[in-house]
Amino acid sequence: MKLWLFFLLLHSFLFAQNQKVLLGLDVLERDNFSILSGKRVGLVTNHTGLNSRLVSNVDLFHKAKNFDLVSVFSPEHGFRGFNSAGESTDDFVDSLTGIKFYSLYGKRQKPTPEMLLDIDLLVYDIQDIGCRSYTYISTLGYTMEAAAENNIEFVVLDRPNPLGGLRIEGNIPEDNFISFVSRFKIPYVYGLTCGELAYLLNEEGMLTNGVKCKLNIIKMNGWERWMTFDDTGLIWVPTSANVPYSQIPFYVVSTGVLGELVTISIGISYTLPFQTFAADWINADSLADRMNKLNLNGVVFRPTTYKTNYGIWLDKILNGVQIHFTNADAVDLLELQFQFMQVHNQLYPDKKIFDLTDSTRIKMFDKVMGTDQIRLKFSEKYRVEDIKDILKKDVNKFREISKRYYLYN
Repeated sequence: MKLWLFFLLLHSFLFAQNQKVLLGLDVLERDNFSILSGKRVGLVTNHTGLNSRLVSNVDLFHKAKNFDLVSVFSPEHGFRGFNSAGESTDDFVDSLTGIKFYSLYGKRQKPTPEMLLDIDLLVYDIQDIGCRSYTYISTLGYTMEAAAENNIEFVVLDRPNPLGGLRIEGNIPEDNFISFVSRFKIPYVYGLTCGELAYLLNEEGMLTNGVKCKLNIIKMNGWERWMTFDDTGLIWVPTSANVPYSQIPFYVVSTGVLGELVTISIGISYTLPFQTFAADWINADSLADRMNKLNLNGVVFRPTTYKTNYGIWLDKILNGVQIHFTNADAVDLLELQFQFMQVHNQLYPDKKIFDLTDSTRIKMFDKVMGTDQIRLKFSEKYRVEDIKDILKKDVNKFREISKRYYLYN
């Protein structure tokens, strides 16, 4: 046997031994795509739409003999995932297959009736990160609405929530703060798989005008609520440029809202996306000492100094802390960035975080938080204690509601 073939077979064997979870796509493939048989299919996906062997759903669908893949619809970052956050992407036609690829980020957010004329069924298969502001779930909602409005069946191929199915954090957005980054009245960390979320959105009337689609969820095999992505045995594929590893979603929740202000570097444009609090005026040792003296469960802070590779801080020396989770389950993730802002205000009272930015970035911060009340209350004294009740006020109620839509124990 050739050496390369031996190692390929060995890798496949070891991966199979470690894998605990079959994705919805794996289950669909195992069942020979039977629910799609005879259908003209539209696929809502991107570069994360891979089976557990890292084969693209587009390739699998195109090669299948019992149905036709007509078109593909892609969310923010585009089908191949290389577009920057907020960057519009264009439609194109694959020259080899003739399949039409439509962007659902930029000039449109929802498939038009014309795009769905030749489609009998829409399939959604995208890996998200379990965080409300990550816009893939907004695309989920818009495509569900399009299916409902055009009387098309909607199938979700379920995937793990990287944060697990037990963690719920944050407030529910207020009516005036519903946007593409806070599209639904769910907490910031909502503790559901994409299939469970679709089930909840459909049944709780959270789609526009309360429409309901004909929903079919292809469940995973082997996933349990306690599992984070690392517990599944699956291979992580970067969901976007700044989420390269399976642990990064925990850091996104911990720093991403603060990052909207673009006053403190959270490691984007460096090699530690979402993993730092840094600025050119900060003393790294002092900040690390004060943050560690908070004695927060499950996290420690290391002094760090770095220069970014691009962006507004290029050529500046930034000092601060790198966040290290020793037990992410014990960390109140969303609160962590407010703990930093409290300490930062104690060390640098002349540099109020919200005074260092502009109105556009403050508006974005409020959109992501789903309210302006957290910012307004916190900025009075920069004390975490003042906003704890607002952050937690919706958690218990949502947990009880969401249990109705659990597909896994």
